[in-house]
Amino acid sequence: MNMRRGYADGPFGQVHYQRLGSGMPVVLLHQAPMTSGQFDRVYAPLAARSVHAIGIDLPGFGASDPTDFTPRVEDYARAVPSVLDALGIATAVVAGHHTGALIAVEVAAQFADRVAALVLHGPLLTTEEERQAWLTGRHLWEMQFGALPHGEHFQQLFRLREGFAAGSIKPERISQYVVQAQSGRGRYWYGHHAAYQYRLDLSLPRIAHPTLLLSNTGDMIHHLAARTRALRPDFSYVELGGGGIDIVDQQPDTWSTIVSAYARRIDETRQEPSTFNGEA
Repeated sequence: MNMRRGYADGPFGQVHYQRLGSGMPVVLLHQAPMTSGQFDRVYAPLAARSVHAIGIDLPGFGASDPTDFTPRVEDYARAVPSVLDALGIATAVVAGHHTGALIAVEVAAQFADRVAALVLHGPLLTTEEERQAWLTGRHLWEMQFGALPHGEHFQQLFRLREGFAAGSIKPERISQYVVQAQSGRGRYWYGHHAAYQYRLDLSLPRIAHPTLLLSNTGDMIHHLAARTRALRPDFSYVELGGGGIDIVDQQPDTWSTIVSAYARRIDETRQEPSTFNGEA
């Protein structure tokens, strides 16, 4: 199978996507400030497990046109139906990682009839205090981040991502992370700004779709999984050991097995599997 790429006419311009496989459609929404390339290592494993894997560059990231304003999660979500329309897909499982998980929830909130189920890996369920701490702290660094002489800004990003990976990711792949983070035409800080503006605590209780909550113990926001489970104990839950924010690269086969098994179960039953535990 060869990866296919294309563009859909979205609400803010063209939306770039890439896809592989056939079977139950699973839309993959990346974390900020990455692109659909975040899922490079799982397209083939998902396709081999009877999944039509569709990665989207969200507006302003990768090869997708940016908004002409500071976007919110609600705006990013509007790009997803345009890709489904371009591919002739009525409904899909929508899977998101970190910021992508928030966008997946909002897709279900705005376009409920286009979503068969959700897979949320690391949803950012923050308190007001945590949101303000980000917006008055790390967010200010992101807003000031820009090109520096001798490419020092690339080196800064490489060192940052190298620290997150803690030796688990090869330098070649970390270089790709840096390129992804700098490839979009939206501002570097847009994605996380949108994430920390979003009130997941208000939108998540309204979601009626079957949902799989994923987490991994090495993720820097793993502790938020318990908070999410407390809010929605009806969600299926699978926890992976170790890893980090790059879990799809660190455990691609395991991640693909869990997501594909869930998608196939949804395709077969179209209802929440009450005893789903990540096994095929």
